[in-house]
Amino acid sequence: MSLFSTVFDVIVVGGGHAGSEAAAASANMGAHTLLITMNLQNIAQMSCNPAMGGIAKGQIVREIDALGGYSAIVTDKTAIQFKMLNKSKGPAMWSPRAQSDRMQFAECWRTMLEQTTNLDFYQDSVNGLLFDGDTIIGVKTALGLEIKAKTVIITAGTFLNGLIHIGEKTFGGGRAGEGASTGITEDLIAKGFESGRMKTGTPPRVDSRSLDFSKMIEQPGDDSPEKFSYLPSTKSLVKQRSCYLTYTNAKVHDLLREGFDRSPMFNGRIQSTGPRYCPSVEDKIDRFATKERHQIFVEPEGWTTVEIYVNGFSTSLPEDIQDKAIRAIAGFENVKFLRYGYAIEYDYFPPTQLTHSLETKLVKNLFFAGQINGTTGYEEAAAQGLMAGVNAAHKVQGKAPFILKRNEAYIGVLIDDLITKGTEEPYRMFTSRAEYRTLLRQDNADLRLTPIAHALGLASQERLDLVIEKREKTALLIKFLEVTSVKESEANPILEAKGLALVNQSMKLFKIAARPQLSFSDFMVIDKLNDFVTTHAIGADAIEQVEIHLKYAGYIEKEKNNADKLNRLENVMIPSTFNYQKVQSISFEAREKLMKIQPISISQASRISGVSPSDISVLLVYMGR
Repeated sequence: MSLFSTVFDVIVVGGGHAGSEAAAASANMGAHTLLITMNLQNIAQMSCNPAMGGIAKGQIVREIDALGGYSAIVTDKTAIQFKMLNKSKGPAMWSPRAQSDRMQFAECWRTMLEQTTNLDFYQDSVNGLLFDGDTIIGVKTALGLEIKAKTVIITAGTFLNGLIHIGEKTFGGGRAGEGASTGITEDLIAKGFESGRMKTGTPPRVDSRSLDFSKMIEQPGDDSPEKFSYLPSTKSLVKQRSCYLTYTNAKVHDLLREGFDRSPMFNGRIQSTGPRYCPSVEDKIDRFATKERHQIFVEPEGWTTVEIYVNGFSTSLPEDIQDKAIRAIAGFENVKFLRYGYAIEYDYFPPTQLTHSLETKLVKNLFFAGQINGTTGYEEAAAQGLMAGVNAAHKVQGKAPFILKRNEAYIGVLIDDLITKGTEEPYRMFTSRAEYRTLLRQDNADLRLTPIAHALGLASQERLDLVIEKREKTALLIKFLEVTSVKESEANPILEAKGLALVNQSMKLFKIAARPQLSFSDFMVIDKLNDFVTTHAIGADAIEQVEIHLKYAGYIEKEKNNADKLNRLENVMIPSTFNYQKVQSISFEAREKLMKIQPISISQASRISGVSPSDISVLLVYMGR
């Protein structure tokens, strides 16, 4: 194979989380894929915090796994701590999160990618794009190579014209120690694309040997840790490393303020928008001036390294200010810095310029995924990468785009939000963004998505068999609970131990177990239930589904009905040639937004900011409804 003569099915530009999932997905679907990255040693590097998952992000990682992606497997193999967040709330809010060993994470990703059939690698910087009219046909590299492809996926992260800021110092770079990528933005703007600038930041890394952990609050992992992947080949952690919690204080805030006049955040050198929900420490003390302290999470970067990630202290203040201020935090009095924090500005392209398949509207066969679309976070990037990889492969194979709906996956919510609403600040996923979050739980991602992934050719037969078994055993246990009665002598000791009202007659197990104060494990002392579970080898995953069904069946059914109503509007398609200018009864703002976004359905049109219910009613009349 020669790079000079081969026409690849898919070229993936960038080897971060989006690029890695994109390359794996397209290759696993049979497309001959080339992953081009500036440094092969940094494939899937955790550029910021050494963790995967969290609120809503954990659900995304589970969905990636259910679809046959690699993120969950890599996380399980390299985890040093696991926590299920929000367990005190309902199951729609439960969110898995894992700390990873940073070096093992990148190594594991590279190993898995190198074992993927149909995937080739090349180390170089892409600094131009090749077009034939309004179709992309390849890329140009810094070494002058022109590499041809049927489709191209750009996953450039923070590298597009990246600019690093530390205090009054500014220099080009995609992240510390690595150069920026130039040329791609300029080629896209020449094709008529609109671009913008965004900003993100990272905190200092420090030496754990210089910290006093006795002054901090230990944050251990779960007593019975779970894992991310649904595959039995990955295992839960047997031992874990603790994180630690400490706080800033008034003195820290005063010391930080001393550097505000030299801060690129406040002296005008950084013009772009940073992430609202992960602000820098100087931004926090400026915006929340009355708050006396802020949390600092002290997170180890691996099993054996002394490097610590100071989560909550993201900053671009001058080094001397960072040094003085951090020493006023309890436990950091004698800290030794390994790396100072910095901010980075980079180019992005407003995602309203994409279709739901993540293909650009202006250029055929060109796909964007990750931070180029204005998102922040490994998980959001990986999800987009997987979807872009699937759709690039489908484009080459002449198949229809693969699109997940809002009621099918958080990934569907993520992409629909980006395409329909756009974003002017780094987009981060939250459970509150998903109107059907009771349906989109982390525990049922396999039930929702693996059959779809198997049909695509992404999920193995082993995965599908596991899902079928889980579904069958869940149904079997629910049926048993519905038809099996327990005597008051069996039920009352359980109820009495919980301080609950007793029963005075036999009752179906289903009815008693539905009480919100009780858990399924409380009933396992009943012999007939214990025997049934043991005899039929019903595992913890099926029992979890049954328990959620017992407690939340009414809510789940209501949400399904709401989703069905949405899908009826989803099926009212708007022709691509529809002329909004002729619709005189809609508002000027609605007409402008509709012409820009070009929604494919009435449902999507209804989610565009500035399009009112009365505008939708008018459109329905024009659609013959």
